[in-house]
Amino acid sequence: MSSLQKTILKSKLPPSGLDFGMPSRACKSRAFQQKRDYDPVEWCPYFDESKDVKIEDDTFHLYIKGTEGPTLVLLHGGGFSALTWAEFTKSIMSMVVCQVMAIDLRGHGDSHSRNDNDLSGDMLASDVAAIIKAVAPNSPVILVGHSMGGAVAVRAAPLIPNITGIAVIDVVEGTAMDALTSMQSFLRSRPTSFATIPQAIEWCVRSGQIRNVDSAKVSVPGQIKNVKTGKLATHDIGSLLAAADRPDNPQPVTQREDTIQEEEPLDMLPPISTAPAVITPSNKNYTWRIDLGKTEQHWSGWFQGLSAAFLNVSAPKMLLLAGVDRLDKELTVGQMQGKFQMQVLPACGHAVHEDVPDKVAEAVATFLVRHKFAEPASDFSRTLPAC
Repeated sequence: MSSLQKTILKSKLPPSGLDFGMPSRACKSRAFQQKRDYDPVEWCPYFDESKDVKIEDDTFHLYIKGTEGPTLVLLHGGGFSALTWAEFTKSIMSMVVCQVMAIDLRGHGDSHSRNDNDLSGDMLASDVAAIIKAVAPNSPVILVGHSMGGAVAVRAAPLIPNITGIAVIDVVEGTAMDALTSMQSFLRSRPTSFATIPQAIEWCVRSGQIRNVDSAKVSVPGQIKNVKTGKLATHDIGSLLAAADRPDNPQPVTQREDTIQEEEPLDMLPPISTAPAVITPSNKNYTWRIDLGKTEQHWSGWFQGLSAAFLNVSAPKMLLLAGVDRLDKELTVGQMQGKFQMQVLPACGHAVHEDVPDKVAEAVATFLVRHKFAEPASDFSRTLPAC
């Protein structure tokens, strides 16, 4: 391969040098034998039902699992969708007897509202409370929220009469407010479009946004939409997989400009064009479901006063963090006073529940069993919280 070809390939890669929990030597050895699979996966193996709920003129999309026990209402972070909870749901259902209701929040996933850009904390909290009232008015409810979803859970808690507990994942007021200053830069650094769904999945994994390939394969299609149809990429998966399985209609091999091959020796890569790698309009088949940059006016409102609001929730509380350095002063004092349970899960990124879904599920299941919110499955052995 020429030096120009190597330069072009390198220029299209997301940031490298990320550790996904496997020694680099083992990664390279495995790459020689088999290329990693980034094909999308449908929601069906993870949930029993996918349904729409009408709240006045707005339609919210839900994924449901289970028919017994308390209801875990799962709230995703900004830019994600309800499918971010797929692997977590699979794990938690094997540990305790419970029901899961994962919600596509306003402006995300397959939910559609009169104003998808009104992502104020009060509006999102009101949406969640209305959905719970319509779908699970009599079931004990445990709110579980990640990042923006964690802030929404805290805001929604006082509006839900049947709430029994709340778990917030990797969101702390001080750290979140500090991070907002670089949010626009982060959003601008992402690709604006993708040629295929696997391309989007690969970018999310190799850029470090999601470090668990299995989780990314089901969750990323919930974050992007088809440019031509305007529909969520999840609606395309069935036809794509069906076409790929038809022996009489083999799919053409398309040259992907951002294919990540850094685990393979450069001389093993197929030839690439020496012309500048330009993404043409015809390759812009998928783009992000929501333009988060347009919702900046609401960002500070998600997190301002969050620590005090979290401590004021009367129901039992748990805070799961990806690092102990994220804890601010107010929560440090509250934790020392025993006002909430805290657990730190190291060796994972911000999408904690996707990177290590088993560990997050184990922590939540232990929280549920400890407070007698749910019965443990026969083979579940709860663990003690630890920092």
